[in-house]
Amino acid sequence: QVQVKESGGGLVQAGGSLRLSCTVSGLTFDAVAMAWFRQAPGKEREGVSCINWSYRDTYYADFVEGRFTISRDNAKNTLYLQMNTLKPDDTAMYYCAPQKLGACLDSWSSATTARAWGQGTQVTVSS
Repeated sequence: QVQVKESGGGLVQAGGSLRLSCTVSGLTFDAVAMAWFRQAPGKEREGVSCINWSYRDTYYADFVEGRFTISRDNAKNTLYLQMNTLKPDDTAMYYCAPQKLGACLDSWSSATTARAWGQGTQVTVSS
């Protein structure tokens, strides 16, 4: 059974930074791409970033605008999201999700690409 656990969220002022972490068990972590998603109240879950199994390829949603960096440590089965210059619009529940393949698909930003979900970690950015 795949288990996903996110952490690192919190309350931060606009312009601040947070680093999210996600640990995964129950699958071969270094064989799958990993992605971050977020969901704000009343909105659909949307893709934030994706990284393939070998660290080599990373993808970001347009709204990231160079502010976030996705990374992973395959030895620790852990995914990270460094978020800088946060904006109130970044307020959402953030989820990480193992993908179904080793590479990020063209459709990676769709929630349908996720293999499993955790409980998420709340990020709140005050103005």
